[in-house]
Amino acid sequence: MAEEGMRIAGFSSGLAVVLNREDKGGSSQKSRLISYCNDFGDQSVERTLEHIFDLPYKTINPLTRPIDTSLIRSIIKNEFLKYHVDLDTIVRNGDGVTTASDGCGCLVVAIEESSICGDIQIVKPPLLLESQAMFSSARANICVWKGKWMYEAILETSGIQQLGWATLSCPFTDHKGVGDADDSYAYDGKRISKWNKEAEPYGQLWVVGDVIGCCIDLDHDEISFYRNGSSLGIAFSGIRKMVPGLGYYPAISLSRGERCELNFGAHPFIYPIEGFLPIQAPTSTSHLATNLLHCLSRLLEMQRVERMEFSSVEKLRRLKRFVPFEELFHPVSHAICEEFFFALDAEAGSTEFIGWGPLLSLIMEVFGVHPPHDYMTLDRVLDVFLKFQSSRLMFEHIMNALSCGCKTASLVLTECPYSGSYPYLALVCHILRREDLMVLWWKSSDFELLLEGFLSMKSPNKQDLQCLIPSVWWPGSWEDMSYENSMMLTTTALAEAVIKIEEKHRDLCRLVMQFIPPMTPPQLPGSVFRTFLQNLLLKNRGADRNMPPPGVSSHSVLVSLFTVILHFLSEGFAMGDISVWMKGCGTNAGLDVGFLHRGGQQSFPLGLFLKNDPHRVDISRLGGSFSHLAKSHPVRDDQEELIQWEEGCIDEEEIRVTHSSRQKPCCCSSSDVDFSRISKKPIRYMARGSQVHCSSIPERSAHVATECSNGNLNDEITDKPSTSDQSESEFGYLSVQQMRIIPMESNLSSATLKEEELLDAMLLLYHLGPAPNFKQASSYMFHQSQSMSLLEETDKQIRERACGEQLKRLKEARSVYREEVMDCVRNCAWYRISLFSQWKQRGMYAACMWIVQFLLVVSKLDSVFLYIPEFYLETLVDCFHVLRKSDPPFVPAAIFIKQGLASFVTFVVTHFNDTRISSADLRDLLLQSISVLVQYKEFLVAFENNEAAIQRMPKALLSAFDNRSWIPVTNILLRLCKGSGFGSSKHGESSSSSFVFQRLLREACVHDEELFSAFLNRLFNTLSWAMTEFSISIREMQEKYKVLEFQQRKCSFIFDLSCNLARLLEFCTHEIPQAFLSGADTNLRRIIELIVFILNHITSAEDPEFFEQSLRRHGQSPEKVNRSMILAPLAGIILNLLDASAETECSEQNDVVGVFASMDCPDTILCGFQCLLEYNWAGSFSWNSYLPKMRQLEHLSTLLIRRTESRETETTGCVGDGDFNDVICCICYACEADAQFVPCSHMSCFGCISRHLLNCERCFFCNATVVEVVKNG
Repeated sequence: MAEEGMRIAGFSSGLAVVLNREDKGGSSQKSRLISYCNDFGDQSVERTLEHIFDLPYKTINPLTRPIDTSLIRSIIKNEFLKYHVDLDTIVRNGDGVTTASDGCGCLVVAIEESSICGDIQIVKPPLLLESQAMFSSARANICVWKGKWMYEAILETSGIQQLGWATLSCPFTDHKGVGDADDSYAYDGKRISKWNKEAEPYGQLWVVGDVIGCCIDLDHDEISFYRNGSSLGIAFSGIRKMVPGLGYYPAISLSRGERCELNFGAHPFIYPIEGFLPIQAPTSTSHLATNLLHCLSRLLEMQRVERMEFSSVEKLRRLKRFVPFEELFHPVSHAICEEFFFALDAEAGSTEFIGWGPLLSLIMEVFGVHPPHDYMTLDRVLDVFLKFQSSRLMFEHIMNALSCGCKTASLVLTECPYSGSYPYLALVCHILRREDLMVLWWKSSDFELLLEGFLSMKSPNKQDLQCLIPSVWWPGSWEDMSYENSMMLTTTALAEAVIKIEEKHRDLCRLVMQFIPPMTPPQLPGSVFRTFLQNLLLKNRGADRNMPPPGVSSHSVLVSLFTVILHFLSEGFAMGDISVWMKGCGTNAGLDVGFLHRGGQQSFPLGLFLKNDPHRVDISRLGGSFSHLAKSHPVRDDQEELIQWEEGCIDEEEIRVTHSSRQKPCCCSSSDVDFSRISKKPIRYMARGSQVHCSSIPERSAHVATECSNGNLNDEITDKPSTSDQSESEFGYLSVQQMRIIPMESNLSSATLKEEELLDAMLLLYHLGPAPNFKQASSYMFHQSQSMSLLEETDKQIRERACGEQLKRLKEARSVYREEVMDCVRNCAWYRISLFSQWKQRGMYAACMWIVQFLLVVSKLDSVFLYIPEFYLETLVDCFHVLRKSDPPFVPAAIFIKQGLASFVTFVVTHFNDTRISSADLRDLLLQSISVLVQYKEFLVAFENNEAAIQRMPKALLSAFDNRSWIPVTNILLRLCKGSGFGSSKHGESSSSSFVFQRLLREACVHDEELFSAFLNRLFNTLSWAMTEFSISIREMQEKYKVLEFQQRKCSFIFDLSCNLARLLEFCTHEIPQAFLSGADTNLRRIIELIVFILNHITSAEDPEFFEQSLRRHGQSPEKVNRSMILAPLAGIILNLLDASAETECSEQNDVVGVFASMDCPDTILCGFQCLLEYNWAGSFSWNSYLPKMRQLEHLSTLLIRRTESRETETTGCVGDGDFNDVICCICYACEADAQFVPCSHMSCFGCISRHLLNCERCFFCNATVVEVVKNG
């Protein structure tokens, strides 16, 4: 705390010095207080008191009575007040301010209720505000018309808020607020704009916890804003001057759900700006109270100095007159506190100002910002204050200030590792070890809000990250190599700071868990934490929506609480007394191992799902809503069963890996492999010597579909009608060994907070908290990779084409790309630091093991499985893919599934089309997981070795090919069929083929003709639709002759899908040719029509170069994306059909050449075949296999020419036959109308009718329902 006066060797003139004196009888040292003045014979007690109360030399006359509280109080009243506080001269500076009062003469600045437009609620008195309407505005009950003034807004959310100043003439409506009119000025950090009728770029992006200083300088007619004490520059100048009574009001506008806390001066500003005054001035007594705290600070400083050694004044030991510190502490501190609380009680509002400011500063000074903390001195100070009843209210304000400090504290690199919220958390953890203060906090109405504040951790924005990580380096960069070491050092320091804060979060939560509230009936340990957890989750329902409802918690609170619980369940509680009563329901609830790693017998109380709990009733379940399930699958009210199973009982014995087996799962085994060396990602940082494992950022599993193809435009493409149907009876589940259900015992232990409850809450917290962070991190990783590619390409162009104006443009582009890369690298580094450490990955892996086995066990019980919350499944998939994509990897990919998560494969293949899961999005999520995993050889092996995958997946995939799932199913089947297509051998695809699943798919198609027929029909329809969409998009771009980014992405995406679908058809013709060559020629005719249709669009492009450009997205090379992608499967289909026809010479098989020749477009067919023959296939085949295949196509082309000529001759001979048109099919105009519908008797050819009935059972002439088709003759 600041002190006035000259300093001599660290002390004020005429004050005290502390000496050390060794007793002759021993080696112990004692500190003695003496006068330090010209005359060493003066009384040291008087001089000491003058030092404490900052009085002039010899102000206090020689004392004639013992030092007690009454004597000290008389000194304060008679001497101290004379020199330090003249109450008659303290006048509130109200010049330039017009305000209302609270009726008692006190200046109270608040929101003027009559000014509110919309719906603004006070979340916590006095000024924590939240908008309940779509757009709400309000202004204060005070205006300023001259001088320099400010107020602060602490952001509880970081959305659209307009903070600033407005006059009474500014209208507030549902759409207009502060800054939307004349004489109305605002700053919006979400949109990084300033507002005065129109928006202009200004300021920085704000984040939750930012403190925005809103300053108005009416002497110079300027308005400026500050973010965390740093100026954002002058926002507005030349504002209109005002007159008394007509000034500028502090005003705010908030979007729905936005919150901020305003401080007009009721407590000291967090970031005061020099020269600007608070609109609400401090109370008159706050000056006296502050000076009394200065006195107490000097008293405590004496104690600190007394502990030091002063060898330089050894000669002064001869002085005998001294006063021990201990003799002064009690009377002086007690007297100061009496006068302190007497002054505060005299005027309302003083307690809040002092508690938030001077007193908190004193306590922080005593405690120490960095370790080692002075716990003993702080306890003595607390003991003194707590003797006074008024201290209870004071400590409520201190707790509010500490909570606010945790929300607003930013990490500072130079202060690491004890930076950010650490000092406040360390202090509050020590304070709350006192039972009386814990009870006081618990009884406060803001207990839960304050606890949320303590669990907050402020995130940095772009400018903050530039300060935290000033030097940036990445592999391949041209930056100074010293930047690499610099970045490692800074990330290590920041990681250690995050570790310290997380440790204090756990300490605080342990204190809350241990606390037993004094209430009736008696509560058990953990009840307070359980209530907090339940209420937190209840109010955060809907926090995962695009527009969360009002009242949700800060995102960092959810992340911090998830991290706390994950550590407790994975690493243990580290406190025996908690572990004793908080142990799992199972018999294997060991105390030395974290809950997630215990293994052996597992258990879970089903009552968590089945009971009608108001905290959970609105949570979506796998089977639908709770209210729906309560009616369709009712559960008895008394049914609170405990399900028990043995870990690993779902897995086959030969591949079973558990915590009890000899081979441990990945979360309990270590690997010495340097994974950073084998990482293929461009950015990887390992903090040397750090406890944090800085891994790469994984992508959110909700986006795993992007790995199925090079783009994802599912929302941009219209869905087609679904034709899939899956009956519930198809899910026959095997019984689970070593699983049993036992009734819960109704005893006291059921009321104790259990680890299973924490696990349940943790899964929901993950879904609401860390999951969006991983999504954002994935976005940064993607943009980082993109920007690095662009930067490398630009550098290459600069080296190759360095000249003139082009060089200038390239250098400008390079500067932009470099800034983007640096920004992405900083953000990715921050996410690694804050989200990923080794213990977190270990805990998440164990959580995945636990959840997937639990879900598989419960899936055998329909009545329970339906009640499982959806977030269990979502969290499982998210965690799995987060760990899978970590870089450097958590474990090698070869053992990631094998050693612990084999049951994940069982679950996804069993339930991706489980009709008991009512949400199609959840089923899609499981299907997308399969689609991603089978792309990797290591994971594909896990599917090939999984019995459930072998038995269920082939047929399930064929039946799942419908309007919602056809894209991921296509990608899965394409990967399983890889290596069997035209040209695949040249690219080595056959080496990664899944011969197991190719055989299984072939068997499924052959043995279930109805299933294969339905699949083939949907495949034809989908490919036809995709190519139609592609041709339309190409035509639209050709008409404009301009390739727009969106249209190009759409074209490229649809083209990729078309190629994939064509590859599936090629596989079908290779493995099941009899489906096209035997029986009716419908399938053969349809596939040939598709071939002709596609070849026509490929060969008829007016501008081939434009066509090729339309296929490729930015950054894709012509070598990888070209016409061969679609031409190759078409050639493969033709060759497969020709080979099969040659192998099975049979008079009844369909004639491939004949069907080609029957198409009424011979020129188009021949042109397409010419395109296939002239295309350069050398890149797709070895020379030995190239020529024979081309000869086959050339021979077919020759046969088609002959057949076409022969058919034309026959047609010419039939001209003039009047009966011909009477019997020709009016649909295809190519075949005889030889079949009729029953009962309407309309006629067409059998081929057209058969194809029509595949998708519709009504006559295409009269729309009558078709009962039967009769073939004539």
